[in-house]
Amino acid sequence: MTSKFFDKLSRNFIKLNDHNVIIIVKNEKSFTAHTNVLKRRSPYFCKELKKIVPNEKNIKTITMPNISDEIFDIILKYIYDGIVDLEKVKTKFIFDLMMTANEFEIEELTKKIENLLIETKSSWLKSHFSLVYRSIFSGNNFKDLEKFCNDIIAKYPSLIFDAEDFISLQESALVSLLKRDDLQLEEVMIWEHIITWGISQNPTLPEDLEEWTNENFTTLKTTLQKCLPLIRYFHIPGTDVSKKIKPYKIILDEQLWEDLTQYFTAPDQPVKSIILPPRRILVQKLPIRTTFSTIITHEHLAEISSWISLERSTFYSLTNIPYEFQLLLRGSRNGFNPQTFWDTCHGYYNTVVIIKVKGTEEILGGYNPLAWDNTNDTNFWGDTWFGFIFSLKNGNIQNSILSRVKKPKNAFWNVGKKYQKTHGPYFGNDLYMYSPISNFTLDNYCGCNISGNYDKPIRTTFDNFSIVDYEVFRVIGKTR
Repeated sequence: MTSKFFDKLSRNFIKLNDHNVIIIVKNEKSFTAHTNVLKRRSPYFCKELKKIVPNEKNIKTITMPNISDEIFDIILKYIYDGIVDLEKVKTKFIFDLMMTANEFEIEELTKKIENLLIETKSSWLKSHFSLVYRSIFSGNNFKDLEKFCNDIIAKYPSLIFDAEDFISLQESALVSLLKRDDLQLEEVMIWEHIITWGISQNPTLPEDLEEWTNENFTTLKTTLQKCLPLIRYFHIPGTDVSKKIKPYKIILDEQLWEDLTQYFTAPDQPVKSIILPPRRILVQKLPIRTTFSTIITHEHLAEISSWISLERSTFYSLTNIPYEFQLLLRGSRNGFNPQTFWDTCHGYYNTVVIIKVKGTEEILGGYNPLAWDNTNDTNFWGDTWFGFIFSLKNGNIQNSILSRVKKPKNAFWNVGKKYQKTHGPYFGNDLYMYSPISNFTLDNYCGCNISGNYDKPIRTTFDNFSIVDYEVFRVIGKTR
């Protein structure tokens, strides 16, 4: 994308001489600029420059160590020329540019990039959901991205509410979700989540509720003052009101608690409190089969989902699969270099790797509840009981095979940086992807072994193999 802004800008200000501002960014690279131009184009610089005392040569210096020189170079050219060229840059760079433009209060550029990301980079936004969501609520300037993200969370609330870092969610983000009529979460669970969030904001509160004083409840009420009015109290079953809400009734308005008590004993009697409408339950539709995967079917999905849910003794049906499988990587789309796996899947928990073996009907794979990590210089093992590897029923393969972790300390192998050009995901030594020439489709070094890290082999032959394609999915939903 190359965009031209400020059509009335008739001169190329970047060629002006006699600069009187020096801006030093990350890596100590310096840029020169002009006070009048910066002030006119950026409210941020207008405020900052007023604070800075010039040196004896009447030059003001601004230091910005957290901004890369590549991004600032684009920002500065935009300030002077109104031109932004994003043709050959990665999406993460575009996102960082948007955040920097917002920091500099350059509204038009911020809005333009925000719309660009939504319209053309939605897959990346979904794949990096946590990063995006927690970044855009730092201010109040990304309304379209907020809606984009909240539309997803409304349908898949576990993305945020079941996340390990839920308690660090910004209040504005939480409030925006509670306002949604289509938030697909039971109201009593919403209540429990906001209580957890509110308590976590006040770490000095006693752990035992019986030890709480009136002052403690007042503290919690103050913390949740913007959240409490958004709970649909009158649509929570009476037993849950008694068990879950009553212990915290002090944080509710007296009239609300009185009306709520009356509502469950005499529902036909009028109440004074406002009764918010119930949240709308969406009818779940199966995604179109052809857009989901080039390797597996929804029947395979139901089977894998049942294995993830350890308590299941039978497979889920196609209509009650509890997870969303979000595609992170497809070899035929993203390439077969092992480094691509580490760059794309770094930091993602609960991933499923699907492998199509070349020359056979075999579909192999594994589930890793831990995060893949590409930042370490040395190799290390991931420790968990909850992973597994498998072979799926397909063509001449009559039955699927499930093999769960047997030795949790050797469940997953994260290779160090210098090995990531040749080594892909390793499920112990029992299923792995490896390519000395850095292309999984061009040599025969992927394989399965009986190493004892998993409880049974998933292939009848232990010859190494090449692959036709592979996919990596992130599993979204409440898992072990």
